[in-house]
Amino acid sequence: MIEVNRHTLSNGLRIIHSKDLSTQMVAVNVLYNVGAKDEDPEHTGFAHLFEHLMFGGSVNIPDYDAPVQLAGGENNAWTNNDITNYYLTLPKQNVETGFWLESDRMLSLDFNPKSLDVQRQVVIEEFKQRYLNQPYGDVSHLVRPLAFKVHSYQWPTIGKEISHIANATLDDVKDFFFHFYAPNNAILCVTGNISFEETIRLAEKWFGPIPAREVRVRNLPQEPEQTEERRLEVERDVPLDSLFMAFHMTERMHPDYYAFDILSDVLSNGSSSRLNQHLVKDRKIFSTIDAYISGSVEPGLFQISGKPVSGVSLEQAEAAVWEELEELKNTLVEEKELEKVKNKYESEQIFNNINYLNVATNLAFFELISKAEDLNNEVNNYRKVSATQLKEIANKTFVRKNCSTLHYKAKKES
Repeated sequence: MIEVNRHTLSNGLRIIHSKDLSTQMVAVNVLYNVGAKDEDPEHTGFAHLFEHLMFGGSVNIPDYDAPVQLAGGENNAWTNNDITNYYLTLPKQNVETGFWLESDRMLSLDFNPKSLDVQRQVVIEEFKQRYLNQPYGDVSHLVRPLAFKVHSYQWPTIGKEISHIANATLDDVKDFFFHFYAPNNAILCVTGNISFEETIRLAEKWFGPIPAREVRVRNLPQEPEQTEERRLEVERDVPLDSLFMAFHMTERMHPDYYAFDILSDVLSNGSSSRLNQHLVKDRKIFSTIDAYISGSVEPGLFQISGKPVSGVSLEQAEAAVWEELEELKNTLVEEKELEKVKNKYESEQIFNNINYLNVATNLAFFELISKAEDLNNEVNNYRKVSATQLKEIANKTFVRKNCSTLHYKAKKES
């Protein structure tokens, strides 16, 4: 059981704390409730651009990394379609450095043309390397808009296209910052060897003076139910054909979310899982295959992707996947198989939450989607999933009209 303490500053900043005396370190995690889904469809990639800009100097501190390293700490950040998360770890005696650094960049960045230009070029290079010049790098740019027609999950975190980043102005950037990077749109989670009282004292001292801001009201278009199968075929300069299938599923807080997660594990978690056992080992249809869920805050995707072995067509490979899905729809998962998946999840959950930094990240996320204490109920939520529930959800989800399929073909040599 993870003990949780909480406090809210007058400017709206939510503080979550959990003490862990087994370490001499402290994690300071700041989660901002902004992700790629909050971007203008004509100005995408901004949430990710900010992940870079936040390390390019804040209003009073020109270099973020140097003080962290001098204090014996480490830091990093990540962005997805729902959130932007910054974290650093420091020895407990130097923890105030973390509060000082994070509060200054929440107060304001050092908005200047040079910093914007540098970070813009970094992001553009990343776009080219990871999405344009890497085999299969553009898959998310193809699958997302195939599956989502109105919701802003239709583009990946890097953005729709390079021009959106290349054309970002200082005014665009400032506008995005002051509407989303605000104490009243953030959660500060502090874990490790620090008392709750000290956490509040430092939070009041460093974050307290930052004024609340007018956070842009989120009003995202709801994705309508998909009513017909969608298909796309592309040809690229890649070594092997690949199959990608995406089915719409529930949001993160829906009770069925846990059943979807278990279904993905039944299909592909471990060498004895169904897709690996039946389609890789037994029938030798795929060389690799995987099933996974997006885990997104709003209704997301259940995805299956795999590379057929040489001589097997994408049509044959897809038919084999549908056979496995029909089996889930027609036959209850045996208790032994279900228990194995649940046990694996429970051990992963326990292991994951031993680390004070993971606890900080997880508590912050749960505070965003419900309340931090709910992290303690996760194992029970998985334990409650029944074989009957899995069968019902498989029957609702794994149907042609709910599927978006991408056939990603390797160019034939002429």
